[in-house]
Amino acid sequence: MSNTFTNLIYHIVYSTKYRRTTISAEWQSDLYAYIGGVLLNREGIPLEIGGTTDHIHILTKLSPKYAIMDVLRDVKADSSKWINERQTSKQRFEWQAGYGAFSVSSSQVDKVQSYIRNQEEHHRKQSFKEEFLTILRKHQVEFEIKYVFDEELIL
Repeated sequence: MSNTFTNLIYHIVYSTKYRRTTISAEWQSDLYAYIGGVLLNREGIPLEIGGTTDHIHILTKLSPKYAIMDVLRDVKADSSKWINERQTSKQRFEWQAGYGAFSVSSSQVDKVQSYIRNQEEHHRKQSFKEEFLTILRKHQVEFEIKYVFDEELIL
């Protein structure tokens, strides 16, 4: 075969540091557009981006040219910088250190897009913690609960 053919579709989920509610409705859609631009610059194709005040979901096709960890490092670093340059809050914006990335079959893209679009409604019934643990279990990811979430130390 003379060419390489891929269809690498991922559902990516990560939260703000300590799941602080720091994503403002005022600039949320601009943030999603900015992240889409970062993905495009890394030869990705954003399919759906959404979330709530404390976390984000990204459905995207990624190029096999780049490791997913490198793409997400750039997405998180660039978007944090963008937020901190524009945000009026005195608190510095940060994303959590890790992320969840799950492969998605082409046949499930519409379902995942709908799921991402309905995040606000979904989280009236379920917390981010509950949602993320459900996603890990659904994708049969082995984990130890003590390593899943960064918890803020209260002194």
